[in-house]
This record gives sequence, structure tokens and C-alpha cells, in this order.
Amino acid sequence: MYIAIAGNIGSGKTTLTEMLTRRYRAKCYLEESNNPYIGDFYEDMNRWSFQLQISFLGSRIEQTMDMLASGDEDIIQDRTIYEDAHIFATNLHEMGLMSTRDIETYMKIFRLVTTLIPKPDLLIYLKASVPTLISQIHKRGREYEMNIDESYLRRLNEKYDHWIDHIYDGEVLVVDKDNEDFVENPEVLERICARLDALKASEKQ
Repeated sequence: MYIAIAGNIGSGKTTLTEMLTRRYRAKCYLEESNNPYIGDFYEDMNRWSFQLQISFLGSRIEQTMDMLASGDEDIIQDRTIYEDAHIFATNLHEMGLMSTRDIETYMKIFRLVTTLIPKPDLLIYLKASVPTLISQIHKRGREYEMNIDESYLRRLNEKYDHWIDHIYDGEVLVVDKDNEDFVENPEVLERICARLDALKASEKQ
């Protein structure tokens, strides 16, 4: 069972990944939190956008190669390679923060890699409004995130919704983070796990 958790900055991806990893004793792949470019990126997006996205892409490729080699039965991944390309890199290009030459180079690498890797058996999309994201970002207190522009988060949300509705063609479970808090409400987590349990059962048939 290969499960991926998708969602905007501050949506709770890492928390859910860790909760499900404990529940299913799965192999966990967390988003890289110490990317060497991320602090510079938030100070000067135009200067560091390509370097940041290539660094994240390389990290995701490394994770995927490890996943394929590990042979673990259950894998849970915090953010996918598809989000890197269709949400973050594409958004930076449309905002004029990544050149056409750079995005074309990036997407060439992305398309090559995605022909070689499997899609998740289930993608869990944590959908959250900008106020919810801002609240969570402030709560976790990462210094480099404190000045994230709300319009940037709003654009990313629009990209996520478009990607889920019109581009991604795998199985998706949407969790409305504005109203479904899997940390505070155990029933929400149980509903998510019920979907995963059904998936595991179908794999054994």
C-alpha cells in the first residue's frame, strides 16, 4: 500500500503522515525540512526559485528510488513529486519568478522521472482555506515561513484544486481541514483509516 499525503504549506501533511505511519507501522518518507535553499527562497523568490525546486525534485527522486528498492509493504509519503511540478514550480513560472527556460528544463526532468515511478494507491488531499493555513503556519513557528504572503498561499490553493479536479488521475480522498481536524477529532482519523483498511483488504484479494 503506497499512500501519499498532499496539501498546501501548513495543511498538516507531516502530522497526518506521522500518525498514519504509527498506525500502520509503515515506512515513512517525510518532506525535506532542511532544504539548503528554502530560507534564501523566501527572502528572494526570483533569485532562488529554480534552485529550490530542483533541490526538492532531487530529494523526491532520491526518496522514490529508495521506495522502489526497499520492498516495504506499506509506504506513506509526505507530499509527492507531482505537487512539486504541477503546483509549486508551475506557480512560480506563472508569477514570473521562474524563467521559461528554467521551467522547461525542470519539466523535462520531471516527465522523465514520472515515467519510471508508480502512482500512489491513494492520494489524501488536505484541503484548507488560507486562514486555516496561516493559523497553522504561525502555530508551528518556522521562522522562514512567518512572512509568507497570503496571496501566494491563495494561488497555491487554486493550483491544488485545479490539479486535483483536472490533472491528477489516481484515487483521491479529500479531507476538508477547515472542518475535519484529524488531530482534535479522532472520528476524522478513523474515517481516513477506514478507507486505507478497505484498500489493504482489496490488495489481499
